[in-house]
Amino acid sequence: MPGQIDPLSGTGADLLPKAAREGGGQVEAAGGPDGQAIGDAGAERRADIPLPRNPQAILLACILGLLVLAALYVVRPIAIPILFATILYFALQPLMRWLTRWHVPQVIAGLLVLVGFLACLAGLAMSLSAPAADWVARAPQSLPRIEDRLYFLKEQLARLQDALHQVERLGEGFGSAPAVVVAGPGLSSSLFTGTTSTLAALGTMAVVLFFLLVSGDQMLRRLVEIVPRLSNKKQAVEIAHEIETQVSAYLGTIGLINAAVGLATGIAAYACGLPDAVLWGTLAFLLNFVPILGPLCGIVLLFMIGLLTFDQLWRAALPAGIYLLIHVMEGELITPMLLARRFVLNPVLVVLSLIFWFWMWGIAGALVSVPMLAILKIVCDRVRPLMAIGHFLGGAARD
Repeated sequence: MPGQIDPLSGTGADLLPKAAREGGGQVEAAGGPDGQAIGDAGAERRADIPLPRNPQAILLACILGLLVLAALYVVRPIAIPILFATILYFALQPLMRWLTRWHVPQVIAGLLVLVGFLACLAGLAMSLSAPAADWVARAPQSLPRIEDRLYFLKEQLARLQDALHQVERLGEGFGSAPAVVVAGPGLSSSLFTGTTSTLAALGTMAVVLFFLLVSGDQMLRRLVEIVPRLSNKKQAVEIAHEIETQVSAYLGTIGLINAAVGLATGIAAYACGLPDAVLWGTLAFLLNFVPILGPLCGIVLLFMIGLLTFDQLWRAALPAGIYLLIHVMEGELITPMLLARRFVLNPVLVVLSLIFWFWMWGIAGALVSVPMLAILKIVCDRVRPLMAIGHFLGGAARD
């Protein structure tokens, strides 16, 4: 069996220069196998949390943050795949190190990891493509049936439409200009454009991810070498180690939990008599990666499919109800039990981060909102002037 190697490089201490290794001793990384929570990374220092006292530095940091956010919004077609590749690099790095411990060349190991990841994506796409295309083709005939099934909402919707029409008529009394209607692109053109941009983003992410897997440790070594002080070198190593440990543990655990949710949803859909149970299980697996919004979309979708499949209203609502029950059990029992000691964030800030990044980048922003918030907290916990921000980002660990 190969020996244990520090997860930061092939030889562990190679990231620190020789003088630093001789005088610095071993570097410990919080949040490792002992299951220490992100919120507890600075527990021994909470009694003396430093607060930012330089108003000019705070003002400059706020201006810089706003400029960075504006730039991320403008360059989102490039920033999104690069950010996804960076997060996946941290998540896939343990597998990469496992391959290199067995003396697999770095380039071959990177290719194996990348091909395996892309194969998983292709398998998910293939399991969704055929049944999803069939349901989309039946959508024009399905929508009138759903409208008829939701007859009990028609009166309320009619009243709402009447109120909106009255508001429009009031607005017309103030001399509004004639409306100009600009014809948008057709459905086929929109689908072609969306598919092209998605494939381009996927290709960019794959290329960046491959070079990060092959050369990411070298970049970290260069960063450590240019840091002037020994304490800062150790701090840089600790931050990189903890980000890798926590992000890989979070994404791996969440992936397993979501796979269990997808399996349970598929079994429930099959037991309830829904067609294409594999499709609904796979969608439940994917939607659960998006906090809050994903499960809500899953409930609505399963309810609509139930209305199209069954005549009785209770049978139509049964799959959505079972999925809601599965999600409640996952969110209240399984996920806290597995992640509460390792990954603790302020729930209010998690929701705000989800809303903000969904507004910035859409579904892609919702997917990366929690990992980015966790990375921000890890960095703040390790940089003394930012410890107050890291403490604020943390939440109370659940027993």
